[in-house]
Amino acid sequence: MFNFSEKKRIYFQTRRAPDIEPHEVLLDKLAKKKEEELGISGKKFEIPLFKRVFQGFFYFSILLLFLLFLRTFQFQVIEGKELSGQSFENRYIFHKIQAQRGVIYDRNLKQLSFNRPSFDLVCEKNNLPQSSESERKKVLNEVSQILKINSEALEKIISESEDFTFPVFRNLDHQTLLILETKIGELPGFTISENSIREYQDGEDFAHLIGYIGKIKSEEFKAEPEFYSIFDDVGREGIESSYEKVLRKNPGKIRIERDALGNIISKEIISLPESGKSLVLYLDSDLQRKIKETLEKKVKEVGAKGAAAVALDPKTGGVLALVSWPTFDNNIFSKGDQKAIKELLDPKNDRLFNRVIKGKYLIGSTLKPLIASAALEEKIISPDKKINDSEGKIVVRDFWNPEKVWEYNDWKIHGWTDMRKAIAESCNVYFYTIGGGYGDQKGLGPTKIKEYLEKFGWNQKTGIDLPGEVEGFIPDKDWKKRTLGQGWWDGDTYNLSIGQGYLKITPLEVATAFLSIANGGKLLKPQIVQKIVDSEKNLVEEDKSSSSPFAETRVIEEIQPQILNANFIDPKNLQVVREGMKQTVTAGSASGFLDTLSVSAAAKTGTAELGGNYYHNWVTVFAPYEDPKIVLTIVIEKVKDVRVAALPVAQEILNWYFTR
Repeated sequence: MFNFSEKKRIYFQTRRAPDIEPHEVLLDKLAKKKEEELGISGKKFEIPLFKRVFQGFFYFSILLLFLLFLRTFQFQVIEGKELSGQSFENRYIFHKIQAQRGVIYDRNLKQLSFNRPSFDLVCEKNNLPQSSESERKKVLNEVSQILKINSEALEKIISESEDFTFPVFRNLDHQTLLILETKIGELPGFTISENSIREYQDGEDFAHLIGYIGKIKSEEFKAEPEFYSIFDDVGREGIESSYEKVLRKNPGKIRIERDALGNIISKEIISLPESGKSLVLYLDSDLQRKIKETLEKKVKEVGAKGAAAVALDPKTGGVLALVSWPTFDNNIFSKGDQKAIKELLDPKNDRLFNRVIKGKYLIGSTLKPLIASAALEEKIISPDKKINDSEGKIVVRDFWNPEKVWEYNDWKIHGWTDMRKAIAESCNVYFYTIGGGYGDQKGLGPTKIKEYLEKFGWNQKTGIDLPGEVEGFIPDKDWKKRTLGQGWWDGDTYNLSIGQGYLKITPLEVATAFLSIANGGKLLKPQIVQKIVDSEKNLVEEDKSSSSPFAETRVIEEIQPQILNANFIDPKNLQVVREGMKQTVTAGSASGFLDTLSVSAAAKTGTAELGGNYYHNWVTVFAPYEDPKIVLTIVIEKVKDVRVAALPVAQEILNWYFTR
């Protein structure tokens, strides 16, 4: 057996010692010294780093491939259709081909609105200098100097706009346009766009009826982008607004195909542009001008606050004229005169207010023919029965205190008065009696009065094709209790019977009610537009010599008269009322004025007391009496003192109308 020492000797003898080079000894010493200085164990250098790095890279690659697979699945399967559509959209660009807005004619085919060529300066936010603030300011300063506006104001316009492309200045004048055309290449972010503006013939004469157009709002553009661009205008008031969908253009489309680099491959017209349809009105533009001119002159003469007039065709309900004074020039909005627009939109300014459809007035004795019609229909009095107005008033004892009396006055003593005379002379005592009852004569009472006034179209909108119409107001017992906390007294009925008290009616409602008296019983809807026509020129060989616009247009729709109510008053009763209104002209309150016309007429005047010695002055006329062609209602508001104001206006207008 070998001992341990022998085994050790044999082991070292059998194992061959490795060869050690001198430089290896030196390196080991340096490495050991470095380990001692840095406190790094040499064992760490013996870990197989390459294997671990390889494993980490392998797992990371697997994870990355898995994520790529998920994204591919998302794009191809989950969002495939949507992304395919976006890709298609990026491939094609659609441009709109401009068309024209429809125009407006009067009944005699005189053109009242026009489309004039115009140029706008357009800002493209994304193309403004982005890298340098100084460069951006330089461009904006240059533009503001050309436009002659403050650079801060221009910056505000740009910053406040929600759109990336929008007009910053519209309807450039010729000189400014020439300067911009020479410098537009040096103004990144700005381009010149061709457009059209609306121009109105004699804007102030027709403003409240035709209305005007204004810049489209973002929400309007987003609601119907197929019809509009952010550069378009839309109707804001009048028939420009109510017939917006008829008048508006339908632009065509060009599809431009691009490659991945944005180069144009092809262009294709997808749809041709279509101009908007045009309108032919019932309006007599010459009559409109005459009414406006005459009314304005009288208002200034008497120092009144304002006035309104409306003329209707009793056979169709067509609006022959509609004038509200003071008026405004609707061209201001198309021209973009910001100072004038701001002044016009000031709440203190009432020139935009259309008194014909929005003004609510006390009407005074204008009401009386309607009360007479109701009394005859209810058979509470014969038209020939006479009531004695011997004192120019009625006296009513207080129900709770018999010693106290209430007096309701007339404007003069009329004596014995039947219905025709009561209408002609505007006898208050007669209408107090048949309206509220007095002595042994039964009255209609407030409920019946309201019922019949509503049959005549009051207390409700007429439905005229204009935006913003309001309905008048007829008081009753419930309203007074609910609003004022008071009961309804006999005095309230007496006041209501002569058009005083709480009653408020629009001039249009008044004129509409008298249509049924003029035409024998039909309450017609007031209508401004008579026909919708194709504005495209469709010349027919045999019509080429004609100067009429209808020779070149096609009637798309003819708007038929609409009956709102009929047969609610017996024609025999209406005839009595008509005779009373004729007597108003021949021997009553309108004599000396309307009896000078070249045709016979029927009328009713009204003076509504406002207090403080101010009155609304009314007249409603229809003529010729035998076959009415026109119903004319005029109100001049807040006339100082009791004086004749509306009658001379009606006289001058109708004299001109029937002799022109």
